[in-house]
Amino acid sequence: MRPETVVVALGTGTDVGKTWVGAAVLGLLRARGVQVAARKPAQSFAPGDGPTDADVLAAATGERPEEVCPPARWYEVAMAPPMAAAVLGRPVPTLGDLVAETRWPPGTELGWVETVGGPRSPVATDGDSASLAAALEPDLAVLVADAGLGAVNAVLLSAAAIDALTVVVLNGYQDTDLHRRNRDWLARSGLDVLTGPEELVERLSRRS
Repeated sequence: MRPETVVVALGTGTDVGKTWVGAAVLGLLRARGVQVAARKPAQSFAPGDGPTDADVLAAATGERPEEVCPPARWYEVAMAPPMAAAVLGRPVPTLGDLVAETRWPPGTELGWVETVGGPRSPVATDGDSASLAAALEPDLAVLVADAGLGAVNAVLLSAAAIDALTVVVLNGYQDTDLHRRNRDWLARSGLDVLTGPEELVERLSRRS
């Protein structure tokens, strides 16, 4: 059962704020009465480092973390999921496995799928985050990047790997000279650039 709108979130790398942006967007949409759900097909983490991505996304949507990410896809090693699975001696998922396991509650209006790392980060034995995004055939891909130094290079390289209609969200954007210049450069490069979760919520609301 496919939601009315499927959004896949990718990052330019790890620790750029994919989960924070996703939770903020989903929380704002939920407050507007939109039926939202989040999925993290696989996640790896260092035990004791705080809430997992699935925990954070579940808190935003009102779901259980185990609904956001299937328990078999929680890997307690801070490596890419297929590497973590191998280290833990567990079956390494294929892209087909992850797509088949991405199921939605009835009535979901917007489904948000968060990938891992950057577009070329391995997520399955036979594919990376960009491959997973393509397999899910999203209505929109959201590329999250840090707004600061290095944003232009990271965004342009990452966006080239994504085969879907894409918007860029500059996380941590402030009205500084560097952030404005990064935003403007990317916009002149032909990218659709947003500066925070609120702008993305407005964009998604207009699509519905």
